[in-house]
Amino acid sequence: MTYARQLAKYINIDIYGACGTKSCIKSDSKKCLAMIKQNYKFYLAFENSKCLGYYTEKFSQNALRNNAIPIVLGVSRAEIKAAAPPGSYIHVEDFDSPKQLADYLHRIDKDDNLFNQYFRWKRYGKMTNTKTWCRLCSMLHEKSLPSVTQKDIDTWRSKSCIGARKWGY
Repeated sequence: MTYARQLAKYINIDIYGACGTKSCIKSDSKKCLAMIKQNYKFYLAFENSKCLGYYTEKFSQNALRNNAIPIVLGVSRAEIKAAAPPGSYIHVEDFDSPKQLADYLHRIDKDDNLFNQYFRWKRYGKMTNTKTWCRLCSMLHEKSLPSVTQKDIDTWRSKSCIGARKWGY
């Protein structure tokens, strides 16, 4: 929220849910997702945790699937690069300040060719709706991946995350 508020000083941002002034009823998620497609060019895919290997539906299901460019915060550059279609997102850490990011977003907003470049990947593939637990199960059964054992998942998870106060925003 700190970064979003700083960014909002330079570009109009609609924030939905308890932290914002707008709402969309979760029980009508199809309507909410259609609203993204119709009304927004960008989607703040900001994660509430900065953890190794953690990114949620905000990136793919909410943003990419609905033709909005995801603005990524919380997922490392390396991790999102490995998981995302090339050139399909904007990472907050590629900018020195929220103002610099806002300036770039204004530029994209005015340039349809630049905006469309973020969706070139659609020529070569499409988004598939894979559920988190299905992906995890698939990975657990994948023979080519190294075997890893965690005796205490809570301890492992806490070591793979950093606290918000360390983000620097």
